[in-house]
Amino acid sequence: MKAILFDFDGTLANTLPVCFKAFQEVFEKFDERELTNEDIKSMFGPSETGIIRENLKHVESSSAIELYYKVYAENHNKLVPQSLEMIELLRDLKCKGYQVGIVTGKAQRSLTVSLEALHMTSYFDVVITGDDVTYAKPHPEGIQEAMKKLGVTKEDTVYLGDSDADILAGHDAGVRTVGVHWLPDYRPTFSQKPDVLCYRTSQLLTSLGEE
Repeated sequence: MKAILFDFDGTLANTLPVCFKAFQEVFEKFDERELTNEDIKSMFGPSETGIIRENLKHVESSSAIELYYKVYAENHNKLVPQSLEMIELLRDLKCKGYQVGIVTGKAQRSLTVSLEALHMTSYFDVVITGDDVTYAKPHPEGIQEAMKKLGVTKEDTVYLGDSDADILAGHDAGVRTVGVHWLPDYRPTFSQKPDVLCYRTSQLLTSLGEE
């Protein structure tokens, strides 16, 4: 393996609490709708801006999007803990010579907030967001674009994620897939079978043949 590609939300950081809060404030203010976390999860796929534009009934979608980012940024440090373990994993991968990337449905703007808050900005050779693709996961476009930018083949690449859409995207891209269960207080379930399941960050290097 030469390239390690990560999903972001639920994989590199448990950002779901801050995403839920931001969406709930948006839909309550603009549509007077109280959404549960499950209501919001059912909208996942497009970027945050796509979710708002596709699901908001109010005509002021631009103002709603600005409110989303405001709430997201203001509450990030309170709701999304930093993970030294994840930083150590990224540092180890880079030291061992892997190319490291992100393929996420998040918009670039919110991803930048998260990467800066979590001190992760310096570890990635390629970043593909929901703003960079035409088709959201489970379509493989984002993974394929990341491989193209890195100059690697599908045989060289592994994709890590926490959802069936991640695993399907990896399978359709022809890369090895890793399902992760390693974030505290977040335990995803898979109906799609990844090639490997990792319950601790240390298991990733072992699965790649590293000591």
